[in-house]
Amino acid sequence: MAPKFIAFHFLAPGFVSQAIFFLSLLCFTVLAMIVHELGHWWAARQCGVSVSELGFGLGPRLGGVRLGAMNFSLRAIPVASFLRIDGSGLSERPLAQQLFVHLGGIIFNLAFGMLTFGTPLGGINLLLALGNVLPLYKHDGWKCGLLLMRALMRRPSKSVEWTFTASGCFVSVIVLDALLHLFQFK
Repeated sequence: MAPKFIAFHFLAPGFVSQAIFFLSLLCFTVLAMIVHELGHWWAARQCGVSVSELGFGLGPRLGGVRLGAMNFSLRAIPVASFLRIDGSGLSERPLAQQLFVHLGGIIFNLAFGMLTFGTPLGGINLLLALGNVLPLYKHDGWKCGLLLMRALMRRPSKSVEWTFTASGCFVSVIVLDALLHLFQFK
């Protein structure tokens, strides 16, 4: 059963209509991932942090194009997207700007999700924003959590960071399980 905030009522029965629907969901997911990365890119530009690549997918690079100072690449495994940000330039920025860059994708997904609310595209954007808020390893919520912990402790601590990573994964599993029960996916 699908989430109730995505309007699926227009889907007619039949193989062709279902194939078109799932193909459109795939396209909407790719679009939501691009919106997310553009949010990080916009926030980085606002803070004066350079960005060198926007990539779609993981693994070996299949191809790409360079526009100005930015590389756009397509990778072999199309399950994620990324933005290659100048890490040293970002770490020199104040905490608020670092958090803004890490939250830029979530902000764009939330805005785009609200603009297209009630459509599959809106639902996917909201789900992508929610997924990135969770403190899963290497996701935006995890990065923001580490920044806040380092600021509170006034130094990095490997043991605290590993504890945060492990507990963040545990909390994320509990949240995801609660959402699955809420939307009756089980």
